[in-house]
Amino acid sequence: MKIGELARITGASVRSLRYYEQRELLSSGRTAGGQRFYDQDAVERVTLIKELFAAGVSSDAMVQLMPCIHSGTATPAMVERLAHERARIDTEVCRLAATRDRLDDLIVTTRAAIPDAAGDGAPSE
Repeated sequence: MKIGELARITGASVRSLRYYEQRELLSSGRTAGGQRFYDQDAVERVTLIKELFAAGVSSDAMVQLMPCIHSGTATPAMVERLAHERARIDTEVCRLAATRDRLDDLIVTTRAAIPDAAGDGAPSE
C-alpha cells in the first residue's frame, strides 16, 4: 500500500510515517518510480508505535525495543527495558487514576454547592 493509504488506515500523518521510517521504526519498499510502499504488517506496526507514543515511550526507547517486539529476539537488556517501560506506565496509570479520583471529588463537592444542580434548572424558592 502507498503512504497515503497507510496514513488513512492508521490515522497517522504522512509526516509521522516518514519520521517513523527515518527513526527506523518502520520500513518501506520503493517502486520503480521511487514511491514508498508498505506491506500489510505496517498497519499493526504503526498502530503499536502510536500506542507506545501515547503511553509516553520515547522514539529512542522504541528504536531499542522494536527489534525485540517484532522479531521475538531479545537481549537481557531489551527485556529489562521492556520491564522498565511497563513499570513506568503502571506508575503513570496510578497517577492518572488518583487525579481522576480527585476530579470526581471536586465534581461532587462543586455540584453540591450549586443551587438546584440536580434539579431541572428552575430557580429554587
